[in-house]
Amino acid sequence: MPTHKLPHKIMQFNLQKEFPILTTKFVAFKTAVKELLWIYKDQSNEVKKLHEQNVHIWDEWVKEDGTIGTSYGWIVKEYNQIDKLIEGLKSDPQGRRHILSLWQIPYLDGGSLYPCAFMTMWDVTDGRLNCMLVQRSADVPLGLPFNMTQYAVLTHLIAQITGYKVGLFTHVINNAHIYENQVEGVKTQILREDDDYDAPKLWINPEIKSFYDFTIEDIKLVDYKYHPSIKMEVSV
Repeated sequence: MPTHKLPHKIMQFNLQKEFPILTTKFVAFKTAVKELLWIYKDQSNEVKKLHEQNVHIWDEWVKEDGTIGTSYGWIVKEYNQIDKLIEGLKSDPQGRRHILSLWQIPYLDGGSLYPCAFMTMWDVTDGRLNCMLVQRSADVPLGLPFNMTQYAVLTHLIAQITGYKVGLFTHVINNAHIYENQVEGVKTQILREDDDYDAPKLWINPEIKSFYDFTIEDIKLVDYKYHPSIKMEVSV
C-alpha cells in the first residue's frame, strides 16, 4: 500500500496541564487502555485474554498457537521490566538508566510484528516523572492516537505507584505515515477544529498502590467530547 510519510517527528505534552487524546475524532480509550494493561500489567502475548475483554485489535496478527509470539508483553515479562523500572525510579530517581525496551534482538523474529512503539525512557526532575516514548513506525490516523493516549496513561500509572507527580510526555516518531487508502479520511479530520472541545480529564483510582492491582475500572476519562468517528482502514 503506498504511503505518505514524514521522518523524525516529535510531540510533547505537559501532563500536568492536559491529557493527550484526539477530539477531532473518537478514540476508543477503553480499548487502548485494555491493550496497555495486557502488555504491561498482564505481560501477556495471549490474544484470547484480549478477546475476553471484547478487544480484537490483534486478530490480524495472531499465530497458530493463539499468541503474538515473543513480542510486547512476553518481552516485558521475560526481563521483569516493570518491576525493575518501578524499583529503579524509587531507589535512584536521578538515575539515567530507567528504560523499558521491547526491542530485544534475539526475540524479534519470534513475534508476530516487530514492536512499533518500542522504548520508553524515564526521568525524574523536581519531583515530576517524565516519559519519552520512541516509536519506529506510526500509522498516524489509527495507531498513533492509540499509542499517544496509552503511554500518557502509563506515565500517570507509574507516577502514582512511585510517588511522583506527572511531568512531560514526549513522543518521538521515526517514520510517521499515512496510507493512501486513509487520505480522504485524514482530509475530513484536518478540517475539524481541535479546540471545539476541551481536553478531557484523566481519573485514576488513588487507592491503588501496586501496579498489578490496576484494572480498567480504575482508569477513566472524564468529560471526553469529540467529533464523530471517521472510518479508515488498517493496512496489514
